[in-house]
Amino acid sequence: MVEQEDREVKSHQEEMEIVNLGVGEERKEVKVGTGMSTHIRDELVALLRDYQDIFAWSYQDMLGLSPNIVQHRLPLNPECSLIKQKLRRMKPEMSLKIKEKVKKQFDAGFLAVARYPEWVANIVLVPKKDGKVQMCMNYRDLNRASPKDNFP
Repeated sequence: MVEQEDREVKSHQEEMEIVNLGVGEERKEVKVGTGMSTHIRDELVALLRDYQDIFAWSYQDMLGLSPNIVQHRLPLNPECSLIKQKLRRMKPEMSLKIKEKVKKQFDAGFLAVARYPEWVANIVLVPKKDGKVQMCMNYRDLNRASPKDNFP
């Protein structure tokens, strides 16, 4: 047991290969591991091609949930004041990327205009390994106002 505690545990990183499931010019790419035999890989790709209509390839493919089915509410401490973060200045190229991502999500119906928001949080762009950026929100102030759950 002592020997096992000293042993370093490394994360498993499998080589991936990009497979296009689209027809012609249409790009529907998925990543498939290269550690399997070619027979199993071919069967997996055939299965993915048969069921490619199940995957959401764009924001428009993702159907929203009705608020009648599910609605999420955040519990807040009543003694905490509402916080509206001041707008951060961004580089012009970052602002264009943000506008592009927000427009995509707005057109798909994921976002809606809030006239008088009680909480305002800044957008934070996080660079990905492939050169793209992930748009995140800075919810630190909102997290401070939320009661801590001992059993999350």
